[in-house]
Parts: sequence; C-alpha cells; structure tokens
Amino acid sequence: MKTECVGDYVKLDGKAYPCTISLAMDLIGGKWKAVILYHLKDVEKRYNELRKEVPNITEMTLSLQLKQLEKDGLVSRKVYGNKPPVKVIYSLTDFGKTFIPVLETITEWGNQIVSEKGEFVSNPL
Repeated sequence: MKTECVGDYVKLDGKAYPCTISLAMDLIGGKWKAVILYHLKDVEKRYNELRKEVPNITEMTLSLQLKQLEKDGLVSRKVYGNKPPVKVIYSLTDFGKTFIPVLETITEWGNQIVSEKGEFVSNPL
C-alpha cells in the first residue's frame, strides 16, 4: 500500500484523490482555511472574534469556510441557547488539533521568509 504521491488513489468520505497531499490540501488549502485554523489553535472563539482577527475576510467567505471546516471534521461548532441571539462557539476538534504542528511549521517558515526577503508592516498601503 502506498502512502504518498507515487501512484494509486486514496479515498476519504467517498471522494478519491490522486495522493495524500491532494487530500490534505483539499482539507486545509485555499487562502483562508489555515488562517482560520491558526486563530482557533489556542482557544475557542465566537464568529465575531474571528471576524476581528481576520479583518480582510468577507462575512460570506468566513461563514462558508467555517462550514467546510466543520463538515471536514476540523472545526466544531457549538450553539448555546435556543432563542436569538444565540451564542455560537468555534473550536478545533481533536482531528483539527492534529494540524497544529503543521500550522506552527508554516508560521515559522513564513516568518523566516519575511525576515530574509520582506518586512513586517502595520499597514500594507
């Protein structure tokens, strides 16, 4: 049985992937998923807390990405109360927590790139 991108397909939840990297990138790839997971890695958060911490994401995109992360089992959504306004808390699942070492490595790599080739700025304009 092969365990990396060297041939046969892999399957998860009825979906086939050409390799394990493709499967992993489907779960966490894109512009915002890893960023959302990063902001949930240490503590659970409400939707508005996430919006404040990731100000460049639109409400629709944040909502869709959270739903996808929840569907894929990386994020848990807990609703408190049954009458509006309800309190909704997002947190990493046990499966989502397995991604934390990868997030930390990506963060270190990004910091290294900026230190060597770029700069940290408070306003991109």
